[in-house]
Amino acid sequence: MGGNPQGLSKALNKLGIDSKSLALTQNYFNYKPDYVLWSKTDGLILREIKRLILLIKVLFLYDIIHYNFGTTIAYPTWVIKAHKNYIKAIIRFFYRQYCWNLQLIELNIYSLLNKKIFITYQGNDARQGDFCLKNFEFNIASQVDDEFYNPESDALKRIMIQRMSKYCREVYALNPDLMHVLPKKTKFIPYSHVFLDEWTPHYNQLENRKLRIGHAPSNRKVKGTDIILNSLACLEKEGYEFELILVEGVSNSEAKKLYASVDVLIDQIFAGWYGGLAVEAMALGKPVLVYIRELDLKFVPTEMVNDFPFIQVNPNNIESKLRMILELPRKDLLALAKKSRAFVEKWHNPLDIASKIKEDYIT
Repeated sequence: MGGNPQGLSKALNKLGIDSKSLALTQNYFNYKPDYVLWSKTDGLILREIKRLILLIKVLFLYDIIHYNFGTTIAYPTWVIKAHKNYIKAIIRFFYRQYCWNLQLIELNIYSLLNKKIFITYQGNDARQGDFCLKNFEFNIASQVDDEFYNPESDALKRIMIQRMSKYCREVYALNPDLMHVLPKKTKFIPYSHVFLDEWTPHYNQLENRKLRIGHAPSNRKVKGTDIILNSLACLEKEGYEFELILVEGVSNSEAKKLYASVDVLIDQIFAGWYGGLAVEAMALGKPVLVYIRELDLKFVPTEMVNDFPFIQVNPNNIESKLRMILELPRKDLLALAKKSRAFVEKWHNPLDIASKIKEDYIT
């Protein structure tokens, strides 16, 4: 989840809340939670035993449960496409039913025992392909296949959002476009995973060399990587000189070193908002090119919008915006880099964000 739950938990501890972060599994980004429930070698039965034990432990150890990515310890999944092996298809069907009902039991028991329940939505846990295609000119759904968004997953997300809203005292969203499909009570909160004392800015824009442009796609279709690379290729043919730093398939700690070496970073051109990656880059003193959807800004504080340091782009103008960056005086790029760092200091300070959530916890 981009390290956001772990960062929030760390900040809450600094504010006197005894918080622990847990992930069911770990991936190559290697953001560090306090606990990882499942190891790579665990079989299905062992995983479920560990899950059931965890559900019981939570009853006795915690007063507040803050779920992330729109789901719970028990999480239903949707059908991506029919499985050719009928036996596996049947097993998957019953496993989904088991998870669906286990989640209902989980939520009801915690509610009956007066646990305070909260949830944060981060992106595709709430984002629905059909809504995006109907309402947004530029959107991720137009770029991906039906394994990413499909009628079944869209329908399940709507059901899950409705279910979770009944049990959660507060609902939070890290991306404002999600608030079109989330309950009206949803609160927008910025990313809170970057601790500024751990992210020293590297203002290297004035170094006498080719401009270094960074891009880090976790999913190339989602980020619009092909369009970005094609635009850069066209500019190279025009005679523009630059060095492209493509960051893929590495841990967050490795990626951090690469981000520090670039002068400017291209984030994403379809989502309509900037991701945790952009926050990390800005904390390191890197200007960010990203598509910000005007329609979603009604959910964002006006002061925050006024402070935006971004070079705003979209799929139609990415090439011209990159040309502008390549022609921009380095001193102007440096000024934008410092503005980007200041933006993170003001709007993405984990302690400031955690203090607001702490107020929700204790009221």
